[in-house]
Amino acid sequence: MKKVILVYSGGLDTSVCIPMMREEYGFDHVITVTVDVGQPAADIRQAEEKARALGTEHYTVDAKEEFVRDYIFPAIRANGDYMGYPISTSIARPLIGLKAVEVAKKVGGDAFCHGCTGKGNDQFRIEFVMRALCPEMAIVAPMREKNLTRSEEIEYAKVKGVPISQTVAKIWSIDENLWGRSIEGGRLEEPDFVPPEEIFLWTKGIDAAPDTPRRLTIDFEEGVPVALDGERMNGLALIQALNTIAGENGVGRIDIMEDRMLGLKVRENYECPAAVTLLTAHRALEALVLTRPELDLKAIIDRKWSELAYQGLWFDPLKEDLEAFIAATQKRVSGTVLLDLFKGQAKVVGRRSPWALYSEDLATFDSKTFDQREALGMVKNHGFQSRMYLQLKAKLG
Repeated sequence: MKKVILVYSGGLDTSVCIPMMREEYGFDHVITVTVDVGQPAADIRQAEEKARALGTEHYTVDAKEEFVRDYIFPAIRANGDYMGYPISTSIARPLIGLKAVEVAKKVGGDAFCHGCTGKGNDQFRIEFVMRALCPEMAIVAPMREKNLTRSEEIEYAKVKGVPISQTVAKIWSIDENLWGRSIEGGRLEEPDFVPPEEIFLWTKGIDAAPDTPRRLTIDFEEGVPVALDGERMNGLALIQALNTIAGENGVGRIDIMEDRMLGLKVRENYECPAAVTLLTAHRALEALVLTRPELDLKAIIDRKWSELAYQGLWFDPLKEDLEAFIAATQKRVSGTVLLDLFKGQAKVVGRRSPWALYSEDLATFDSKTFDQREALGMVKNHGFQSRMYLQLKAKLG
């Protein structure tokens, strides 16, 4: 009996894979794996019901706590960002691939299957993990292999009696996890199309957001958030609470032109209220406790880390090397950040830390602890070579 392990979200792409595996690829037994990384509970139940209705052996893996601990927290410490948005879908894909591999090793299988297209990034992220950890198994990617459009998938689903929620008019493709929600497809792909309000579920629009700011505090210990408004809570609860609070105030809507790994420039819409809030707070705390050279180098390290994470290279040795430096800096990133959430903005209004590299006595204009006269020698030599260049240029140029 030929077995295939299908990474299953319950959406259009993965649902049409089920009859394809049997009728066009010759697999007798389809095993579906849904990985819970923070999707709505209703979506998880719907995926389970749909998979079983379509005759598969189904597994649901609750990976929310692992996602927070091993993927989101490292992303916070590295200020994980790609082209202006907090990386979210990308950091969940390696974990989803990992759980599919674990199920495959438990139940056996001849091949993996996923619903990624040949245009997107997810094919790289998921297949990297499968090839690295289970190289003996083949990988089937029907959307890529058959060069299918989304409209063709919808038509195929109708013919095969596969229940789907998408229509040609509302063809949105949505991916959701604890750290962010992405919405794409249909007219949303047009750079100048104004997204309808109906696509947003986590965030209120500016007009609907409250008319007064929401003040909150976030406590960090070694670069990781541990308390919200003075109440200690685990990472999962804190992120869920912040998604609600920040989303209510319109924080976290991002509309960008994104350069995919294949070089395609695409328009993407994201909702990531907790991520925007926490990364804003984390950067503010780092600016208080790290030295200028540390901040300069960490900005470079963070960008390279984010590129590797965006590409799904979660187990790359360079990423581990970068994380060693990041971990060293985070030993001092402990303290409290105060923010105001208002009409789509998360604004830092205060910060404090026992590791603060700040002295009021030295910095204030009302103190003589710092003898201003001692700055003269440094000022006189500032830009020394630049001044020499300008003199030579006037003389020789």
